[in-house]
Amino acid sequence: MREVVQHPFSPIVGPDSHVLILGTMASPKSRENGFYYGHPQNQFWPALAAVFGQPVPRTPEAREALLLSNGLALWDVLMRCEIDGAADASIRNPVPNDIPALLRTYPIHRVFTTGQTAARLYRRLVEPQTHLPCTALPSPSPANRRVPFDALVEAYAALRDTAHTSVEQGFRRHGWGK
Repeated sequence: MREVVQHPFSPIVGPDSHVLILGTMASPKSRENGFYYGHPQNQFWPALAAVFGQPVPRTPEAREALLLSNGLALWDVLMRCEIDGAADASIRNPVPNDIPALLRTYPIHRVFTTGQTAARLYRRLVEPQTHLPCTALPSPSPANRRVPFDALVEAYAALRDTAHTSVEQGFRRHGWGK
């Protein structure tokens, strides 16, 4: 049954965020649990923890710390849409979040999405304003079990490599660390 869903979460972003990760829309389980990627079988947090060599964060505070300590920001492409449960393929009447404002406020220069639907929506609804392309990563959703966990971690390693390169470039650009 399709329903109109309003995005319930603010972006997780900080002054050192250089890489933005975008999902599509918070799932019913995430909305119920009150935080991004809240389905217990979703592989987002385990994959991110593996990439950064940290324990899997269990609380919203630990999850936020994992993101921010590694130069990452997290949000979803959509502010509102009609959707049937968590089925991205059922999305109708999508309205994007104000991602251009986020990019003007923070030093983000790379965008990744957690799946092809988020990438398509970003490219259609947001990229024409930001002119910042996105890179689609495999979906960590339990519905996407065709990607083995090791392959998911390997793909998500691009987040680590990009975030660390961004910090190093910022240091050089500002003359720090000489």
